Amino acid sequence: MTNPDALTRLLGAERDAEAEAVARLRARVVSQASATGLLDVAYRTLDTPIGSLLLAATPEGLVRVGLPNEDQARVLGELAARISPRILHAPARLDRAAREIDEYFSRSRHSFDISLDLRLAHGFRRSVLHHMLEIGYGATASYAALAAASGSPKAVRAVGSACATNPLPLVIPCHRVLRSDGTLGGYAGGLEVKQLLLALEARPGDGL
Repeated sequence: MTNPDALTRLLGAERDAEAEAVARLRARVVSQASATGLLDVAYRTLDTPIGSLLLAATPEGLVRVGLPNEDQARVLGELAARISPRILHAPARLDRAAREIDEYFSRSRHSFDISLDLRLAHGFRRSVLHHMLEIGYGATASYAALAAASGSPKAVRAVGSACATNPLPLVIPCHRVLRSDGTLGGYAGGLEVKQLLLALEARPGDGL
């Protein structure tokens, strides 16, 4: 009679071997695609205190952060349409971005050092994103102040639109942009997430 424990161990070993083989095959596909210029967008997911983020990068840098309330298949479809259909799940390509985001949530990192690809933002919106990067950890700025810094003091509504369409939330800190009266305004990831991020930066000794 076959020992049930031995059979369980055997099946477990077979599953592990199969998983390792799939991982090696995936790594080889990613490596070959990169070497032959067939990989334009790499992506992975990352579990965080606010939910699962989708991270995507081109050879130029991080190009998209999908928030937990965004449909990840839709985000990938938009990347395929706007950048390239040559997209692969390649987590290792985004290890540094993932590590820096983890450090941000653990409060050991106050700014990001990763390369960014801003091709998904254009014109005035891209200018606003550049000024947004100047808002330091734990600080805030008003929509009106960003409009003035971007050269169009009356374009407060356009600044709000730039925040709403920010392709790199969290890394480009649109959560630090508030109304002139100090109220939250809007946030693509939902006001609860905006409040959590502001609270994270305001109380460096606490956890989320």
